[in-house]
Amino acid sequence: MNTSVLGRIRTTLEMIKFEHSVFALPFALTGAVLALHGMPAWRQLLWIVVAMVGARSAAMTFNRIADLRIDAANPRTRMRALPAGHLSLAFAAGFTVISCGVLMLAAYELNPLAFKLAPIVIALLLGYSYTKRFTFLSHLVLGLCLGLSPIAASIALRGEVDSGILLLGLAVMFWVAGFDLIYACQDVDFDRERGLFSVPARFGIRTALWTSGVLHVAMLILLVAVARIEGLGWLAFAGLVLVAVLLAYEHGLVRPSDLSRLNAAFFNINGYVSVLFFATWAADVLIH
Repeated sequence: MNTSVLGRIRTTLEMIKFEHSVFALPFALTGAVLALHGMPAWRQLLWIVVAMVGARSAAMTFNRIADLRIDAANPRTRMRALPAGHLSLAFAAGFTVISCGVLMLAAYELNPLAFKLAPIVIALLLGYSYTKRFTFLSHLVLGLCLGLSPIAASIALRGEVDSGILLLGLAVMFWVAGFDLIYACQDVDFDRERGLFSVPARFGIRTALWTSGVLHVAMLILLVAVARIEGLGWLAFAGLVLVAVLLAYEHGLVRPSDLSRLNAAFFNINGYVSVLFFATWAADVLIH
């Protein structure tokens, strides 16, 4: 077990894949900008970021707890912090509780409705970890968890959600489910052996990759609808064109017979997609 403070912090950040916060955070910030059609106050932005970090940290840590035995049996994941013994189960449980508390505090600081809804969000975030034990729709549940980010940001700032923000949340849901389908392809044999549910395990890698493409096309269609509803201009639509190019490139990296570039498709491209999306849409709102 890693006993040094810096070592434990480094291991914890690796356990929760802290760098992957870039996937959801830009969409939450986009939801915040669209909700106000302008930039929120610095205090509001701070607490939105704190809420997102708390939510993601709780969800990822609890996922590692719930999947401890599964991760220990999977050659791809057996060296993760918990199965490898780098962090204790008690530490992970405590970190989950603290992260949930951080989310609750941030919600309290934002507005009363956000605070009241926070326990429901926590239940969904933690409950996702068990879905692959009984449904191949777990990819959509994960998408829903991240798709709540722009919706939650709107509730935090305005106490309500309009149709454009709801469609944005649905688009994020399809985007996340789509790239999670790609990611799940690498564990198809293990999932079948262990009786775990996923689209690749049930229907095959080819069907999973095709379904991922369909979900990403649906995401782009929804984002066009959001841009029109919100009255966005050419910069937002230019951003969508670039996002479409990146997604096309992502799908070109993986084939049913060749998953060797899967990590590049999952980690790199989707990070670029989320940051590029926020940059172009936020800029479009702010210059109009």
